[in-house]
Amino acid sequence: MLLVHGELVPRLALRTILQAGGYAVDVAASASEAFLKMDEGTYDLVLIDAQFERGRSGADLLAYARVKAYHPATAVITSQKRKNPFRTSRSSQRVSIYTEDVSHLLESIAELIGVRASRRYRPLRQAV
Repeated sequence: MLLVHGELVPRLALRTILQAGGYAVDVAASASEAFLKMDEGTYDLVLIDAQFERGRSGADLLAYARVKAYHPATAVITSQKRKNPFRTSRSSQRVSIYTEDVSHLLESIAELIGVRASRRYRPLRQAV
């Protein structure tokens, strides 16, 4: 998975949590670094900090990830408390991170990757 977060401390904390959950995590601190990493590697999931989403670079990152040949799932992640932190936004999931939400975060990520994988590998239709 690719984690794109502009702030060092949350980026390191999230990477540690995700690695402890069994995920291989690559990180990018900027949009330009994320574009390069998406070109060089393949990812099941691209997690983008909500602050990137507000600017043009976030929208560009999400759009770019969605057109990659390996079709990663995309999600916007935030560390700010929200009334409904797990709402769906277009084809991206929005997930809030808090100590009490770590297990929910890992479950949400597993679900995102699983749903994307099932869409990516649909069985061929039977001949009539």
